[in-house]
Amino acid sequence: MIFIDTNDKDFKSSFEELLLRGKMDIDEVSSIVGNLLYEIKSDKNEALKKHIEKFDNWIPSSDEDLKISKDAMIRAYEKIDIKLKSALHLAYDRIKSYHEKQKPKSWFDTEENGTILGQKVTPVDSAGLYIPGGKAAYPSSLLMNVIPAQVAGVKNIVICTPTPQNEVNELLLAACHLCGVSEVYKVGGASAIGAMAYGTQSIPKVDVITGPGNIFVATAKKMVYGDVNIDMIAGPSEIGILADDSANPLHLAIDLLSQAEHDEMASSILITPCKKLADEVAIEIQNWLKKLPREEIARKSIEDRGAIIVTKDMDEAIDLMNEIAPEHLEVATDNAFEFLPLIKHAGAIFLGHNTPEAIGDYIAGPNHTLPTGGTAKFFSPLGVENFMKKTSIISFSKKGIDEVGEECALIANTEGLTAHEQSVRVRLS
Repeated sequence: MIFIDTNDKDFKSSFEELLLRGKMDIDEVSSIVGNLLYEIKSDKNEALKKHIEKFDNWIPSSDEDLKISKDAMIRAYEKIDIKLKSALHLAYDRIKSYHEKQKPKSWFDTEENGTILGQKVTPVDSAGLYIPGGKAAYPSSLLMNVIPAQVAGVKNIVICTPTPQNEVNELLLAACHLCGVSEVYKVGGASAIGAMAYGTQSIPKVDVITGPGNIFVATAKKMVYGDVNIDMIAGPSEIGILADDSANPLHLAIDLLSQAEHDEMASSILITPCKKLADEVAIEIQNWLKKLPREEIARKSIEDRGAIIVTKDMDEAIDLMNEIAPEHLEVATDNAFEFLPLIKHAGAIFLGHNTPEAIGDYIAGPNHTLPTGGTAKFFSPLGVENFMKKTSIISFSKKGIDEVGEECALIANTEGLTAHEQSVRVRLS
């Protein structure tokens, strides 16, 4: 774990390395992904089956074998523990309640001359949701992607998730039934993104693709953007923590490890003006690493991409964290809300000593699909608006076009567009 002080001579170079934490070498895999997408575009289901055999180590027996049956989802839902079922329902309700508040509204404004201007907001017809598999399956990610699409009013929702060795995660299937989705396909990686972007005999083309994934998924999403819309280019998970001497070092250590256990590329960064706290957190991290079932993954993440930075004061700590623009940002102070106006860039902000990042992953309500790698400077969390589009509404009255038509015609004439000019002038009194 990198342990640095802003007074160190080489602090600038060490900090610049941290800012590169989320940079994925998309160029390195672009040719591979490009070929996969081309094969999906050309050969459709046949390419999907070939890719599944190669990457997930099983051979679909037919086109129908690509799809998960609704009966399988129902059986999985019926088998899960009653307490877990209750927890999933609570999460569903809280996530839905939060996202219902996000739904944008259509609006109209009528001017005195009778001109009407406005905005019509409508859902996209279809959405493709990518839910990661492999090292772990995340039913929580299913809830976080499906619910905003449903709140937006999307009629056709398609889900793709990888199933190595044709083994489907039962909890993921249970969450599918809970959410009421029916089109779920056993396809992962760049192949899934291509299938949803271009369509195959089994998987319909969609309008927008959302959901996190590895570098191949991220690269594929970047490549199909324009053929479909996407939510963001998401990289490895990360957490940043701002803390002062009121914070509990044990809590901070576990919170940092909560991201490190995701995967080896995850980043966990603590910034504090308190040297004593920094030392105590570092000790607690080493103590707790040994207790984690995913110790090997978490240890590599902490050693390669973890950092503790000691600053001269909290203002400097906040400035550095704004540069990092973390996916998750905890503010572990007694007066956390006082710092909120100073925080400019973060995917989600967790305020106070009793708000661990994990509460946002599962049960709080806001979406946990967040911008990573510093992209919180210009990307927002996944939300209802990702599944909606806006259309401008314009209706001029005769009086309205008489009032501004001459100016409009003048601008058109200046641009040398005669038909534009005359289309206005022929309507003027």
